[in-house]
Amino acid sequence: MKNNTYDAIVVGSGMTGGWAAKELTEKGLETLVLERGRDVEHIKDYTTTTKAPWDFKYRAFLSREEKKKYHIQSKKYNFSAASKPFFVNDKEHPYTHPNDKPYRWFRGYQTGGRSLIWGRGSYRFSDLDFEANLKDGVGVDWPIRYKDLSLWYDYVEKFIGVCGSIENIPHFPDGQFLPPFELNHAEKIIKERLESHYTDRKLIPNRAAHLTQVRPGQFKGRFQCQTRNMCHTGCPFGAYFSSNSSTLPAAHDTGKLTLKSHTIVISIIYDERQDKAIGVRVIDKKTLEYTEYYARVIFLCASTLASTGILLNSKTSRFSEGLGNSSGVLGHYLMDHHKNISSSGILEGYGDKIYKGYRPASVAIPRFRNINGQEMDFLRGYGIWGSASREGINTSGIGIGNNFKDSLTVPGQWKMKLSAYGECLPDYRNKVELNNERSDQWGLPLLKITAGYGENEIKMRKDMKEQVRELLEMARLKNIKVKEGLNIQGDSVHEMGTARMGHDSKTSVLNAQSMSRYSQSFCNRWFMHDFVKLYERFLDLYGLNS
Repeated sequence: MKNNTYDAIVVGSGMTGGWAAKELTEKGLETLVLERGRDVEHIKDYTTTTKAPWDFKYRAFLSREEKKKYHIQSKKYNFSAASKPFFVNDKEHPYTHPNDKPYRWFRGYQTGGRSLIWGRGSYRFSDLDFEANLKDGVGVDWPIRYKDLSLWYDYVEKFIGVCGSIENIPHFPDGQFLPPFELNHAEKIIKERLESHYTDRKLIPNRAAHLTQVRPGQFKGRFQCQTRNMCHTGCPFGAYFSSNSSTLPAAHDTGKLTLKSHTIVISIIYDERQDKAIGVRVIDKKTLEYTEYYARVIFLCASTLASTGILLNSKTSRFSEGLGNSSGVLGHYLMDHHKNISSSGILEGYGDKIYKGYRPASVAIPRFRNINGQEMDFLRGYGIWGSASREGINTSGIGIGNNFKDSLTVPGQWKMKLSAYGECLPDYRNKVELNNERSDQWGLPLLKITAGYGENEIKMRKDMKEQVRELLEMARLKNIKVKEGLNIQGDSVHEMGTARMGHDSKTSVLNAQSMSRYSQSFCNRWFMHDFVKLYERFLDLYGLNS
């Protein structure tokens, strides 16, 4: 047992797993990080990052047979033959859902997890978010507020590098920003037109975890973004934040990190005599050998759904419905942003203007609904993201002859696209549970995910459609088109909930310290910055702060 004992165990090496590893090792704790997928070494294992489309069979598109293996993952916007190594094979890693409630679970099982393939949007929650449950009576009140986290947002942003503009929008807090990616000419024109008409809306550069500027001594081993817009292949410059380029190397440098790949965590070991979690049970993905590891503290960072699945599978005589689940709400209140409402339009003129590079960023129109009170027939609100680009240069176009060749060298008109993302209300019926009738290839129960959208989201979507059209109309664009696609939970890859935080242990899994005596889960990518503040509280609780 001695060789299997550490000060801390971190399950998962992605967004929050990397942060846990960094912070724990830098405090002097011998830390074991368990990753169920393969090891991916920064730069060395980004095998497609220098390939052009013509270097791939089928120009990076997948064959029909290959798509069958990735029938869920291939629906993500940045999935291709170039990024395929960082997505799971759906045939090998199934899950279940009711036939009438499809769910899209996008996953990456490797060192760094989905930090290699995320969209890089980095935002702060405000008190508009923290106080919403209390004010509108849906959900339980957050036991923390923005003031509890603002300094720790600063801490994280300075380390990972977040670019953005200072806008003084109270419900969209500013941060410790690097210079933003510059708006192109069309976006500047549209911004001026919109902001001269609306007093409650701004079009701003999106806030993204990209290094747009690197000064001497900053961001060790990372370099300024080269605007290749090939982030999903792994960035050899470390220009966008990932565990592989940032937090895990920092943890490794302490000499306190042990990382084990191909190690699937089955359950948490709970000692009833001590009334606490003392370790984890794992199975080796390749040899099928079972092992137990022990530590004073365990951080579950294997994504929202996977971490919850581990807790549900960690049943004891005291916790018959899953470890730490005395409230009965573990696994419930699963949420995701709803999307697939978009608009596009043509900005006439400005044919002499062009943009440089392939900027891996967008523009944003922060939430403008229900800011100063309840003004709409739906609760909460939504944000809008988009970008403008020139049409016309399309090397995958179809044609023949001199005219066709000439058309490929002349940019077309400016086209603006907008997409809306809306908030989802907590609903007990939206849940993840164990499917005890079906197992994976390692004998573990599959996850059964049951989630849909309710009346509030449907009402919100109607307004989203109206506003993405109105915004382009007010910007005086032409040939405006509005589209609405399928509304499926999981599609935004922003899964949240399942281990809700609150004041009452009868209705919540976690308290203000987000620390259960039995286990800990920091799963939500969109809330990952809060890890640092909660980590400090953990050190105080365990007397490890020096």
